[in-house]
Amino acid sequence: MVTVDLHTHTRFFHAFSGPTSYDPIGARLLVAFAQWRGLDAVAVTNHDYYSRLDIDTGSLTLIPGIEVSTTAGHVLVVGPEPPMRTTPGALTPEEIIDIAHERDCAAIVAHPFRNSVVRDLDLPFDAYEVNGKRSVPIDQIQQLAETDETSLVGGSDAHFPFEVGRAYTEVDTEESTPKAVVRAIRDGRADYRLNESIPLELIRQFYKRVHRLKGHVDH
Repeated sequence: MVTVDLHTHTRFFHAFSGPTSYDPIGARLLVAFAQWRGLDAVAVTNHDYYSRLDIDTGSLTLIPGIEVSTTAGHVLVVGPEPPMRTTPGALTPEEIIDIAHERDCAAIVAHPFRNSVVRDLDLPFDAYEVNGKRSVPIDQIQQLAETDETSLVGGSDAHFPFEVGRAYTEVDTEESTPKAVVRAIRDGRADYRLNESIPLELIRQFYKRVHRLKGHVDH
């Protein structure tokens, strides 16, 4: 088994539309906290861009990824060769699934009940995400996955490095390479796990309140 956080970011806020000089620093911090939490791999999924990071990760695997802002919500594309850049709101979920599969990547619906109607589309996604911020009850996401016969995976949605691993994925594979992880997700050999320590639970409750006050959550 391999443990992977499938949804992380290298910077704190959303204010920039592309790579910055801070990204390698943020990635090193992600790696440090991921190793401290005992993870085997981390997917870096910045908003609408992917950049190759030449940093020392030790035994931890950095999996390429991107969080695409589609016309209907956010979709994670993780795997060997995700697209380098996407324009927010320009691509449909259907187009992103095609791009992901052409590049041997997995297409995962990110936070399906927050700022998203992707879940309402009958499309061949590889998984739904149990997001670390968990703005809705897990049974709501489980019901969605069961209805669509789609796997559930976990991702922290960490913008601050210490949030890494609050939700992650246990993948039934012996290797933590991007290809092996993607193959297992697409075969349904993956499931979400949660870190419910008191500090992370307090942070989750904070995000839950903020998202609901902003009207970002659908029930």
